[in-house]
Amino acid sequence: MKDRFEAFTVLIAKISRNIRKIKNQEMAAYNLRSSHISCLYYLYSFNGLTATDLCERCEEDKATISRSLGYLENNGYITCDSKSAKRYKSLLTLTEKGKEVGKKIADKIDSVFGEISMGLTEEERISLYRSLSIISGRLEAIST
Repeated sequence: MKDRFEAFTVLIAKISRNIRKIKNQEMAAYNLRSSHISCLYYLYSFNGLTATDLCERCEEDKATISRSLGYLENNGYITCDSKSAKRYKSLLTLTEKGKEVGKKIADKIDSVFGEISMGLTEEERISLYRSLSIISGRLEAIST
């Protein structure tokens, strides 16, 4: 059991650390952080979302998403269709600058997933995601 725990926690931590590292390396030229990248990716992929939608998709809390969106808006990556005080349910869309970076992010994600998929058959990939989903669900149930 001890070996399984160590292997599992170390591998998950390494995967997470490498994902963050790739995000940070790719976006350093734009002065963007990991949380900004997720927002831009989902806004690009869905052609606009609300902050509420982004919280769900990014699996981040409202404060983190609000800070990220504030930065992205102040730096010309996104725009909001509402200037009212309750903007959390307003549609956020990418500016031309945001679309350009969003495309680069989507292309990089496609490239990375193409590369990591080379070592897996389709059946292994499906099984991996199914297993990760089960593990995530069980850990969530245990933690609440």
